[in-house]
Amino acid sequence: MRRLFPLVTLSLLAAPAAARAQEAPAAPTLPETVVTGTRAPLAAARIPAAVTVITRQDIDERGYQSLAEALAAAPGLHLVQVGGLGQQASAFLRGAASRHVRVLLDGVPIEDPSDPNGAFNFGNDLLGDIERIEVVRGPASALYGSGAIGGVVNLITRRAPPGRAFAPFGEIAGGTQRTLRGTVGAAGESGGLDWMLAGQALSTRGFNATAPRFLSSLGERDGLHAAAFTARLGATPIEGTRFEALLRWRENVFGLDDVPRDDPNYSGSDRRWIGWMRGETRLLDGRWTTGLRLAATHDRRRYVNLPDAGSPASTYDLYRGERVVLDWANTVRLGGFGPVSDALLAFGVAEERERVDSASGSPFFRTTVNASQRSLAGHGGLQFRLFDRLDLSAGLRHDAPEGFDGATSWQVGGVLALPEIATRLRASAGTAFKAPSLFQRFGVIGTFFRGNPDLRPERSLAWEAGAETDLLDGFATVSALYFESRVRDLINFDAAFRTLENVDRARIRGAELGLTLSPAPWLSATLAWAITDARDAATGERLPRRPEHVVGVTARIAPLPRLVIAPEILLTGRSREAPFASYADDGTPFPTARSNPAGVVANLTASWRWSDAATLFVEGRNLGNSRFEPANGFVVPGRSLLLGVRLGL
Repeated sequence: MRRLFPLVTLSLLAAPAAARAQEAPAAPTLPETVVTGTRAPLAAARIPAAVTVITRQDIDERGYQSLAEALAAAPGLHLVQVGGLGQQASAFLRGAASRHVRVLLDGVPIEDPSDPNGAFNFGNDLLGDIERIEVVRGPASALYGSGAIGGVVNLITRRAPPGRAFAPFGEIAGGTQRTLRGTVGAAGESGGLDWMLAGQALSTRGFNATAPRFLSSLGERDGLHAAAFTARLGATPIEGTRFEALLRWRENVFGLDDVPRDDPNYSGSDRRWIGWMRGETRLLDGRWTTGLRLAATHDRRRYVNLPDAGSPASTYDLYRGERVVLDWANTVRLGGFGPVSDALLAFGVAEERERVDSASGSPFFRTTVNASQRSLAGHGGLQFRLFDRLDLSAGLRHDAPEGFDGATSWQVGGVLALPEIATRLRASAGTAFKAPSLFQRFGVIGTFFRGNPDLRPERSLAWEAGAETDLLDGFATVSALYFESRVRDLINFDAAFRTLENVDRARIRGAELGLTLSPAPWLSATLAWAITDARDAATGERLPRRPEHVVGVTARIAPLPRLVIAPEILLTGRSREAPFASYADDGTPFPTARSNPAGVVANLTASWRWSDAATLFVEGRNLGNSRFEPANGFVVPGRSLLLGVRLGL
């Protein structure tokens, strides 16, 4: 591993020199803009952070059914799902812990406050109402507050297409494992009003999540029944003034398994409501945009395990989490003067309230939380361009949670365009934090454990630098980026397992290498290679479930005008499992840390545009029927095939 870092650094420095000394070719389309990286729309090439955008076209052409499937090939993001659709899925972004990813829907935080660590489950959400997904890697607490140590994932819902009074869309598909999937929706715009409605459902028998290598495996399948509904309404009564509202509901019912043996009577349900209202207007001849948003989320999770032949025990776990956010945000376009152009000032104030009521575990090990907390935050940022080639940005935010120490986060970055050699250089640095969860502060386990209300936030300091170069008039784009971060005050149990303390530290470094080839208008391919070295700073041991290497290869092949073939190959390297978290085939846990073997999963989706209104598609997942275990004992879903038709006018 250590040998790779000098090579990565050398390639990062050498990439610009490898380009021909020429002007960058003009892009045939408008540059893609990103909202999440700066809070204001900005071309992706001008954002100092590393950004990945998954568009609606990507979702359709690659056959992504869930958020977990869509993020599996995102550079620098390793997804660990303990089973198939609807199962618990954790994201490790740039080697940070799964609780160190901030997740948003249209800019609104949607993590479940009742999760003991405050982590987000990426296995629940379907994508029928999602227009795009933006992934920003690196510290982002200066923009989005608690949790953004590894980065941010922002889901952006569909909107009405401009100038269309009525635009229906939908799909229906079915296939192996008795899988049925459907989406129906419509959107429109007329007379200053716009709207979008979408309903979606998925039912599948699924696969056995427990690895078949276990001698006690029963082969019992873990199915999923999922449904969701989204309504969005907007109004623009006068130019420069807009009102919007959204309501989204989804509920999943699923089977669960444990390791090292199947559990046929273990099931769960997960329901979430989210709603927000927002109004904004422009002042000072449109230079100042000010907006106020009120948002609320409600999560309810229930897990039931009835007695069976394998175990007489029973379980009834119930989690309820609520969050209310009030956010006042402003952007002031300062224009330009002298060598400065596109100057923009952003500032705002936010208040967030969380409440949890949960009870889980056996009578002796019963875990309960009944608590709430409130946090106030103020943030400001400045971005501008120098000499029409250097984009600079800086941000500062202070969060003041109720009852414990606050946190101040900062971020600075820049992008230097070198059109003479078709190259862009990026560098940034910043801090981030994760506030203690309500369980960590106020949780109770039996009579022997109490949370620690005096816990400090977990904090990080990180930097990154990289380059991106276009070669041979757009034939290829190569990129290389190196990053380092230090995380301190990590929360863990004390030696007596009676409370929690800020006791751990981590050091993480790595590289993200990319290559995109576009040899012909009908052919493009992308390779993303993430190298991660995440270690406990005190012991030097690798952190669990952070693979040394993750390689994703995706392609878009359109040999005929109406045909698109989209292969995807995901290669995951070895990862470490903690002591007693890996098992022999007979189910015996290993008392020492061990490595999970590497694995490969291959997917293929093909789409045929039968008419302007209908597209036929076939989706094949895990075509090689890999038995890869992203978490020891839990196997990836087996081979599946889905046929369907997608409609849109």
